[in-house]
Amino acid sequence: MATAWSRHYAQRINAVRSSVIRDLLKLTQRPEVISFAGGLPAPELFPIDRFEEACHTVLQHNGAAALQYGPTEGYLPLRELIVSNMRRYGIVADVANVLITCGSQQALDLIGKLLIDPGDRVLVEAPTYLGALQAFNVYGARYVSLPVDHDGIRTDGLHEALRSSPKFMYILPNFQNPAGVTLSEERREKLVLLADARGIPIVEDDPYGQLRYEGEHRTALVVLDRVQRRTDLRYMSGNVIYLSTFSKLLAPGLRLGWVVAPQEVIARLVQLKQGADLHTSTFIQMVAYEVARDGFLDQHVKRIRAVYGERRDTMLAALQGCFPDEATWTRPEGGLFLWVTLPPATNCEELFQAALRQNVAFVPGGPFYCGEPDGCHLRLNFSNSTPEQIHEGIRRLGIVVKEQLKRPALSAV
Repeated sequence: MATAWSRHYAQRINAVRSSVIRDLLKLTQRPEVISFAGGLPAPELFPIDRFEEACHTVLQHNGAAALQYGPTEGYLPLRELIVSNMRRYGIVADVANVLITCGSQQALDLIGKLLIDPGDRVLVEAPTYLGALQAFNVYGARYVSLPVDHDGIRTDGLHEALRSSPKFMYILPNFQNPAGVTLSEERREKLVLLADARGIPIVEDDPYGQLRYEGEHRTALVVLDRVQRRTDLRYMSGNVIYLSTFSKLLAPGLRLGWVVAPQEVIARLVQLKQGADLHTSTFIQMVAYEVARDGFLDQHVKRIRAVYGERRDTMLAALQGCFPDEATWTRPEGGLFLWVTLPPATNCEELFQAALRQNVAFVPGGPFYCGEPDGCHLRLNFSNSTPEQIHEGIRRLGIVVKEQLKRPALSAV
């Protein structure tokens, strides 16, 4: 007798959905498609020679340890390198405050496992990172959301939102995914102040913070929290958990991210990670350290900034020249994405299918909302396409958008 597996699934599986982006990427793999859909770094910038040399070095000089089990917290020299790099941005931590994870996506899952009971509310931006919603949904999260504008999450509605007593806030302050906007200094201060006053933690997700192409660096929420609390500068404490990753700086295939938090939080996350995978790959951590050490990471990030900055400028210029007057878009100061807004009646799913027929792809904005989408939006990635591809792709997409806006019968939601 065949097993009816669906009868045996845990109830939490009902909240699990496939990633719309991952599913869309399957449709955009044809070589003729110019895809602005994925959040993919440029593969031609991957330092392959440096990785090849690092693999040889690790195996030659430390091969037995690299292929052995390792500590859950992570490879100590890599954690020391992370601590040193963060210090330049005012984030003061000790290695005991750092946990290496299998990408920042695992960090989000562990945080959901640590903090969310079924029915707990989480305050998020609208729109917000789809992967965070996926991670938190598994643990039965409900959401309260605040819209973003060109200065990030709108804090004018924060007092009202906090009346629902969210378990924590999930915030992407720099070049937000998907909208590309950056939280202003004034709003950062207000957010941290109110969170502290209400005793509501902040999870600060910062995968793109080093990829700034213009403007001045903004103070991290974890730094503002420390300053407002006047806590001891020698160690990490306070109300903010900070996340980042090597995926956008070195290569996403490494699957290396990290969490920075007070030691008591790290200790609990370590216990949860032990139950998930024991530890992140020792070999990969050692290789990443060898690649990043001796100032190479800084040099490499400068190269990435130059290339991605040019591609952002190319996309902004192409949008200006090819899109109709009814469309607006954000101007990100960094990161990988910009956010296009079309008239509310536009059907973005229809638009996506029409675009795909013209061999160009984007991600419709609806899945980035925890509730009903606010109008019709497109997320466009500029890091993974050459300037020539960006020009041609935006030209094609502009034609499709103009045609869709002329067809009200197909634009009705």
